[in-house]
Amino acid sequence: MEKSELVKVLEQAAAERGCTVAELDFNDDDNVFFVAIDKPSADVDIADCEYVHRAVLAAFDRNIEDYSLTVSSVGISAEEADELLRTQDE
Repeated sequence: MEKSELVKVLEQAAAERGCTVAELDFNDDDNVFFVAIDKPSADVDIADCEYVHRAVLAAFDRNIEDYSLTVSSVGISAEEADELLRTQDE
């Protein structure tokens, strides 16, 4: 997968949801890609992430490209989220 092609699809899909691509970790060796999106006017929700993810799925055949993609929002890290959940459970 060409990085420029992926970036084009990501930016277009994000823009269609009022978002921007804030981060892209492009590991072409393992075909593992992480994308973080941000929305200046509101919070990013699951529908925004899903929309961007599905746009990439539509543009690149996973059977041919054999890639893994994660789309998330800018925010706290997984470790911070786990800590928040632990403190709420107490």
